[in-house]
Amino acid sequence: MLCWWATWVRVWPGGFGVARIVPMASQQADVLPHPGVPVLPRHALVYTVLACASVMCLLIADVVGIKLFQFQLPFSIFGKTTIEHTCGMLTFPITFLITDWVNDYYGKKAARRIVLISFAMAMGAFGVMQTARAMPHWDVPFNVSAGAFDAVFNSASVMYIASLCAYIVGSFADIFLFGLFKRLTKGKHMWVRATGSTIFSQMIDSFVVTWLAFRVSRQLFPQADGPAAMGMGEVLSTAATGYTLKFLIAVGITPLLYLGSGLIARVTGLRPLPPGSK
Repeated sequence: MLCWWATWVRVWPGGFGVARIVPMASQQADVLPHPGVPVLPRHALVYTVLACASVMCLLIADVVGIKLFQFQLPFSIFGKTTIEHTCGMLTFPITFLITDWVNDYYGKKAARRIVLISFAMAMGAFGVMQTARAMPHWDVPFNVSAGAFDAVFNSASVMYIASLCAYIVGSFADIFLFGLFKRLTKGKHMWVRATGSTIFSQMIDSFVVTWLAFRVSRQLFPQADGPAAMGMGEVLSTAATGYTLKFLIAVGITPLLYLGSGLIARVTGLRPLPPGSK
């Protein structure tokens, strides 16, 4: 037991707020397959997997977020019969789901750590994209044209940064609200604290990303042949319709919330931390 505990401290400085959890027998039997190669206990391994999944979902959402979609609604919402948003919606809501799982089982600090890791990795990827744009172009028939490459990644830059800013603000709001709802419900009704926090934090996220991408960026970097900056009314309308989609997704993935929570408990032997835990 002492061996893997020392290994865990070396790999994860500060721990996850679960030091009082007694490891399962299989964890106590962990041995180092090779000197210097640590074997993580199950709860640390699950945390690592969740962190990797968060990074993946955020990166994919930021890269494909350049493409906007629109589809017709059979009813009207705020006077609109269409929903427009970015294709980043394919994976972005999963980052909030992961944050809720981590918050529930590992605590607020561990959830914030995953958010910051995801943000840092996404910023690193952004730096590579900009470096690739600056590299000299090889003008051969089988290479992608410089114009096409720049059209994609230059346009994605604004949405990328706007999405990351919204991610940080929305995720930290989600972590705070999750803890608040958990205290109000005394640790009961997981769907209330998870869905409730996601619904409100996604509202913040929708406004921030729309405001930054379609108003602030166009005001700061106007283009003669580009679209004009949105007015605040259009920003609120676009954010509202996008939020409607996020709201439906948040409600729709509730079964996944319970499924993932059950898997974490089964694999790690952990139980949700009590209300008020850090």
